[in-house]
Amino acid sequence: MQIFTIGHSNHKIEKFIELLKANNIDTIADVRSSPYSKYNPQFNKENLKFELEKYDIKYVFMGKELGARRTEPEVIDRNGKVNFEKVRNLNSFKEGINRLKEGMKKGFRIAIMCSEKEPLECHRFSLISYSLKKEGIKISHILENGSVMDNSEVEKKLLPPIANMFKSSEEEIEEGYKKIEEKISFVREENE
Repeated sequence: MQIFTIGHSNHKIEKFIELLKANNIDTIADVRSSPYSKYNPQFNKENLKFELEKYDIKYVFMGKELGARRTEPEVIDRNGKVNFEKVRNLNSFKEGINRLKEGMKKGFRIAIMCSEKEPLECHRFSLISYSLKKEGIKISHILENGSVMDNSEVEKKLLPPIANMFKSSEEEIEEGYKKIEEKISFVREENE
């Protein structure tokens, strides 16, 4: 099974759809916790769904299951930061992953969509793709310029410039994922 990811970034809707069509995507799984964009209203849930339907691309909102802005107390650390490892253990997250797998089994060609341009700067890589990889699913990231990068190539960017002779590359990649999580994970404010 294979799944794609894409960041809508600040694309014009036509360019975004062109990227999807070039990769034969027929379903968008929107994993933004809040499916709205102040600066790119073309990617607000209703607008996006309307535009995608013109090209027979299905839109599925999955931000509740797979979004990164979690509010469940059990996934928030003492500093108010979301812990991705704990998110992966939530039933709702597991249900979201299973929904994606079921869609792939039914033959849908799915792209997981969030707002960030670069996979390394987004939870679609460090939270969702991480989990899908563990399930043996091939992940391909559609980049802004139209090229497609295999998840293993993105993971190589997690490796330090000089290898540690006491650690395997798998261990260094795991550490890289943790560093990315530390950098991008949502911090819950006191009044939330």
